[in-house]
Amino acid sequence: MAKQHAEPQTPPHSRAEVVSVSEANPKVRTIRVARPAREESSFLPATLKGLAITVKHFFKNVTTKADIETISYPEEKPPYPARHRGLHRLMKREDDTVRCVACMCCPTVCPADCITIIPAETDDDGVEKYPAVFEIDELRCVVCGLCVEACPCDAIRMDSGLHAPAVEERQDGIITKDEMLALGGRSIAVQGGISEEWRQDQPQNPRDEFPHDREGAPYGRPAKTWRNQS
Repeated sequence: MAKQHAEPQTPPHSRAEVVSVSEANPKVRTIRVARPAREESSFLPATLKGLAITVKHFFKNVTTKADIETISYPEEKPPYPARHRGLHRLMKREDDTVRCVACMCCPTVCPADCITIIPAETDDDGVEKYPAVFEIDELRCVVCGLCVEACPCDAIRMDSGLHAPAVEERQDGIITKDEMLALGGRSIAVQGGISEEWRQDQPQNPRDEFPHDREGAPYGRPAKTWRNQS
């Protein structure tokens, strides 16, 4: 019985035309590819269409500036959120002296080790020390804000709204005490607590004010036992 060869078929959704099929292997076929028209194979119409869209948006943005998202920084600046951390500044007392008492809390807590403080003694009876040198390497600063949180005197803030300026030399990226004082102002924060008797105002036993521990159980009772009973 003679083998019946498959008739040439054109693949669906294809621009190729099957001319013949091999007798030895029906999967081997000879096809004729339909060449696209010249207007379809040329990139010139698509290029002109893209340029027309570009020119249209160019003149629209130049004349109306309706769709322009960029700004002319630094002449124009976007509004920063209230908690934006900017360039450091040092706050002053009422007599315009620096509020910092060189307690070394900020360089201790700084994860980037970018704060340098050299303390010195002062003649003020109410203040033991002051920073003779206070420098911050803004190139190493990670803008975490831990120095502000650790300061007990409200002496350092990061609410200036300014970015660290670009520098060509690494040593120019270090901001000094005088530069931070120029950015700072007078602070109305009260040092030493709410009043002079703030220690007496605190409860004698902290457990009276906070009767539960971190696990939610009353003090003096194991957390597991308290949870099982509840």
